[in-house]
Amino acid sequence: MGRPRALVLTALPQGALARLGEYADVVPAADRPSLGFTDEQLADLVIGTGATILITDGDVVGRCVLSLPLDVVACLGAPVNIDRQLAAERGVPVVLAADHDVNAVAELTLALLFAVSRRIVVADREVRRGRLYRGKVPPNRRYRGTRLAGRTFGIVGLGRVGRAVRWRCEGLGMRVIACDPYVAEATHTLPELLAEADVVSLHVPVTGETWGFIGDTELTAMKPGAVYLNTSRGSLHDLSALVDALRSGHLGGAGLDHFEGEWLDPRHPLTRLPNVVLTPRLGEATDDSEEERAERIVEDIMEMVAMPAAELA
Repeated sequence: MGRPRALVLTALPQGALARLGEYADVVPAADRPSLGFTDEQLADLVIGTGATILITDGDVVGRCVLSLPLDVVACLGAPVNIDRQLAAERGVPVVLAADHDVNAVAELTLALLFAVSRRIVVADREVRRGRLYRGKVPPNRRYRGTRLAGRTFGIVGLGRVGRAVRWRCEGLGMRVIACDPYVAEATHTLPELLAEADVVSLHVPVTGETWGFIGDTELTAMKPGAVYLNTSRGSLHDLSALVDALRSGHLGGAGLDHFEGEWLDPRHPLTRLPNVVLTPRLGEATDDSEEERAERIVEDIMEMVAMPAAELA
């Protein structure tokens, strides 16, 4: 039996690529469109390369592709363009990337907290512009921040990421409280947490229950001067209400790593607020996260095609 052929449509770290090459002939996709292949384009490519293993990230995997004799389809990103129901009906296994790198997301949460509470981005920008003493006010007064030790950090959603954030904040000397109706050790209700926390951080999935659940009422219920963090999803809050709470001075600042559609119009009023730090979905944007995710994907692929371990030696 010949070696399988693997069509790789996304950049794999060198280690994962080498591991895959031990088992299969790797075929990289040349001239991949910036938005990925359509179902028809990808089907033609699979036929032309003779691939039976497909590794994708954002390409459309639908009726045309799934009508071909594939051993497995693997996806490094969110499987939004894969018809998983049809794949199941056709008997094509779909391998997905593992859950979040909780440590990377937790670390970014703290990075946003520090950036907002100590005004790091604003200060950095003004150093570069030579404006440190604008208005004859010394920097230690112009960029006054907030000490975190002794403050209360409120975690909304005490899952894997929430727990990773918790021990880090405790290590900073913060008092940590949590709200999660599905976790017994999270002893606060949402209204109690909002009224008590100096920092409110969201770590919940988007569901029918949580979609837009942080709105004007919840933001108004937060302590004056509190910091709001969201490294989960942009659809969890009402963005207009958040802008109003920041503009009015009721909230002291915000750190956001997600926006609806993962895009924020540069003309949006949020971009003009100096007490807000914005990042473009960087929670898992580390080399370690990518390498671990890719290596697990490759191992899962090899298990799916039932290649005995002895034959891989």
